[in-house]
Amino acid sequence: MSYPEEQLDTIEEVATKSADYLKGVMESDFFIDDSGLFIEELGGFPGVYSSYVNRTLGNGGILRLMEGKPNRSAEFRTCIAYYDGNVNLIAGSTKGTIAAELKGKNGFGFDPIFIPEGYTMTYAEMTLEEKNAVSHRSKAVLAFVDYLKKKTI
Repeated sequence: MSYPEEQLDTIEEVATKSADYLKGVMESDFFIDDSGLFIEELGGFPGVYSSYVNRTLGNGGILRLMEGKPNRSAEFRTCIAYYDGNVNLIAGSTKGTIAAELKGKNGFGFDPIFIPEGYTMTYAEMTLEEKNAVSHRSKAVLAFVDYLKKKTI
């Protein structure tokens, strides 16, 4: 199902707006997520524009923007909006750095340029199991599962 995804200021706002739209279309509880790569030196860019930036500039474009930048700190964030009559937000994030060059063949999107904190490999150099142990999405999903477990108790 397609729906209009508005470009708002935060991934939380995007996820909430998407859930608000879908609650009029879906017939049962549902969840939807939004994710983004936030690069400190670029003022949080690409952030909520990550999908568009990945399609248009790609990893090479991000690396060109980062040329000569000493601060390579970045953070991947995911926000899950769960609708059960109300919109509930559950988040996950992973801090890291932007690599100096493309590395690895696994994953998708910005995986070849993001090195999670405490690692020397990009997401794209990791196995799926290694990436899932530290990724922003897996953290958000685990928090969502915990939320659902507490909700049903």
